[in-house]
Amino acid sequence: MPSPAPQPPLRTLVLGGARSGKSGHAEALMDGSAPSAVRYIATARLDASDADWEQRIEAHRSRRPREWTTVESATGTGLAELLRTDAAPTMVDDLGTWLTAEMDAAQAWELPRGTLAPRIDDLVDAVADHRGRLVLVSPEVGLGVIPETRSGRLFRDEIGSLNARMAQVCDEVLLVVAGLATRLK
Repeated sequence: MPSPAPQPPLRTLVLGGARSGKSGHAEALMDGSAPSAVRYIATARLDASDADWEQRIEAHRSRRPREWTTVESATGTGLAELLRTDAAPTMVDDLGTWLTAEMDAAQAWELPRGTLAPRIDDLVDAVADHRGRLVLVSPEVGLGVIPETRSGRLFRDEIGSLNARMAQVCDEVLLVVAGLATRLK
């Protein structure tokens, strides 16, 4: 009797540096889903005073299939709550901009490390409990220089911890470098 085919991963974490191709790779992972069923959760917030940032967001928008449902995180609904409300195939891009927004909202840039632990715990639990296809994109920031500012070091430490926790609850972890993905888990 042949062994059953392996099940595809439900939860995938895609890590990579800036401009590494991680978002494009994550989008390609959603290809097996019915296009109209894919929910894309965008965590970046527009800033009318930053034309470069707006161009980056627009490049992401134009690359996505038009059939995908896009949920902008600026709607006021928390990411963990969004993950709990629907098991549709979902892509979250990205955890770094989510963490930045959470730090801004809590005014945590000068507070001790771990201040956001309840919010991070809630998100990790929501990811662990998600029963549909889920692809998370997150920056890998631990490979570069040590940030010069306290807020830079704080972000690096917090996103590093968040990525490690997400890697534990995800079925698959990929690292994208120069557009090439390597399976870590």
